[in-house]
Amino acid sequence: MRLVLIVLVVVVLASCGGGEPPRQSADTLTRRQRDSAIGASGLPGARGVQRALEAADTAAARSTRLDSLSRP
Repeated sequence: MRLVLIVLVVVVLASCGGGEPPRQSADTLTRRQRDSAIGASGLPGARGVQRALEAADTAAARSTRLDSLSRP
């Protein structure tokens, strides 16, 4: 009986030991891609997301044009 108890304790301790911690899955989509997918979906509020992306694109294009004017 004592041998069984010792073997059981060794097995339990061995199963609790080290090893590599579980890895978290990496997000493969950028925030822009995720927002674009939401905007293209039929979810409530998706049109607002799409319009926000369009406004951000417009602002970025305007900023690029203004920056190019200041360069010689």
